[in-house]
Amino acid sequence: MAKRTEQSQSIVAGLDIGSTKVVFAIATVSEEGYDIVGVGTAPSTGMRQGVVVNIEETTNAIRKAEAEIEKFQKD
Repeated sequence: MAKRTEQSQSIVAGLDIGSTKVVFAIATVSEEGYDIVGVGTAPSTGMRQGVVVNIEETTNAIRKAEAEIEKFQKD
C-alpha cells in the first residue's frame, strides 16, 4: 500500500437509486476526514419497490443528479 502524503487525496462517490429519488454525492478523503465536493438529487420515476421498471428514466435521473453536482460545485 502506498503511503499518503499530506497533499494526497482520494475521491469517493456515492449513488443511491431509490423509488422516489436519486442521490449522487462526491467527496474527497484526506487525513482530516471527508470534504463534500458535491451533492445532487433528482426525482426517480424508473423504479418501483426497488426494481428498475424503466431503464431510460432511471439513467436520466442519474444524469440529472450528476448535473446538480456540477451546479453545486460552481456555487
